[in-house]
Amino acid sequence: MPEPKPIPLDSQLCFSLYGTSIAINRVYKPLLDGLGITYPQYLVLSVLWEGNGQTITAIADRLALEPSTITPLVKRLEHAGLVTRQRSTIDERQVGVHLTDAGMGMRSKTACLTETLLQRSGMTVDEIISLNQRIQGLRKALTGDDAS
Repeated sequence: MPEPKPIPLDSQLCFSLYGTSIAINRVYKPLLDGLGITYPQYLVLSVLWEGNGQTITAIADRLALEPSTITPLVKRLEHAGLVTRQRSTIDERQVGVHLTDAGMGMRSKTACLTETLLQRSGMTVDEIISLNQRIQGLRKALTGDDAS
């Protein structure tokens, strides 16, 4: 039996998603540079904008990353005056992260990301929302995670 032909790279969904993610990050980078934060730091801030006062572990869980990856991001955000860290008095292993006023104010400054994505993509808000929902559905199906 002949060996099946390989699927061309551009026909592989994983490559399309990977390339699109890189393209979005390239669009965001100059905007985030102007705000003085990186994309991973933006993600941490986004988690805190959803609910301020979360632990390093909770932030890591929300972003599907290890706490050891989140800690240096939070330290840099703290150094920039965007968050504060506070060790729990009940469990010293737990570190709470809270937005400062500057961190809260950063939220409105990041609206340019969505505006730029919409403009550069040529898609409508509804089209972006629909695409995002489909991608989230795919992720949930692949991970078996209904909580995301």
